[in-house]
Amino acid sequence: MKYIKIIGIALLTALLFLGIFIAYSTISYYNPPQELLICQTSNPDTIPCNTEMSIESWNIGYAGLGDNMDFFYDSGKKVRDTYERTLINLDSITRFIKNGTASAFYLIQEIDIDSKRSYNINEMDIILALKRYNSAFAPNYLVKFVPIPPSSPLGKVSSGVMNLSRYKPISSTRYGYPGQFGWPNRLFNLRRCMLANRYPTKNGKEFIIINTHMSAFDDGSLKKQEMQYLKDFILIEYIKGNYVVVGGDWNQAPPHYRLNTFGEGYKVEFFKLTNISPDFMPTEWKWVFDPNYPTNRYLNEPYTVGKTFSSIIDFFLVSPNIEVLDSRTINLNFRYSDHNPISMKFNLK
Repeated sequence: MKYIKIIGIALLTALLFLGIFIAYSTISYYNPPQELLICQTSNPDTIPCNTEMSIESWNIGYAGLGDNMDFFYDSGKKVRDTYERTLINLDSITRFIKNGTASAFYLIQEIDIDSKRSYNINEMDIILALKRYNSAFAPNYLVKFVPIPPSSPLGKVSSGVMNLSRYKPISSTRYGYPGQFGWPNRLFNLRRCMLANRYPTKNGKEFIIINTHMSAFDDGSLKKQEMQYLKDFILIEYIKGNYVVVGGDWNQAPPHYRLNTFGEGYKVEFFKLTNISPDFMPTEWKWVFDPNYPTNRYLNEPYTVGKTFSSIIDFFLVSPNIEVLDSRTINLNFRYSDHNPISMKFNLK
């Protein structure tokens, strides 16, 4: 009887702590308005037309997913890299961005500002020390404590997407994507969003650059809602006569891309790679990517060239009134992130 009582007390205590934890997570749940103005200015820079410009996009994997890493959520084992390797990755990422002097615009995904997984380093401040860009940051992952894996929890995560620009925008706005995981899973997952910069142009129209990072570990239903929201948004802007570029990590492949281009897919429990439907957008819109190199690799194992499965899930979507001059993937062999950076040259017609 004594042991039964002890077990009962232990169970009640565990349930009490669990209830307190769930209540705390619910109270601290990040729930921003659907549309959140990040910054605006009354004296923006004007974007020229018929002038070559360039844009880059890179999911930097919070400087914690270099080529030496596997990750538990991708059927690997590790939760985070060492502090020393994280610093090496971040320094290399920062120098890469600094040396990209030709790019007028830069879109970054998975940049941490105060997360256990990246040793609470404010990566945004380090990159902004470049002092060459106007910047805007939109959080998409603010959780006080992520309890998985139980043996070594991710803990606190503060992360998001960031736009850098040599031109001062009219405004930068966070638009929350619709759809959420069921409760209580939503308490510990990302609040997906897009970050839109808006600029005046020489011909009186506006140029909208959108940084997107879409759902990964869903059953496809969240991505479907996110894609429809994005489509409605950009079609309205184009009907107004505005120019639109969307770039980022789509967590799905572009239309007509062969999924086995860079090897047969390794089965990851929570992620299934699919293509965007070829008829998703009107035919005059352009899906822009470099077919010669992958932009993402699986994290089921440390990266080995020719062995680890890789694919293209980072690319651009461009409105018909923009001329695409060139696009390429900068093949870093996933040395500092599980993604390679991508770039595009273009001009506004």
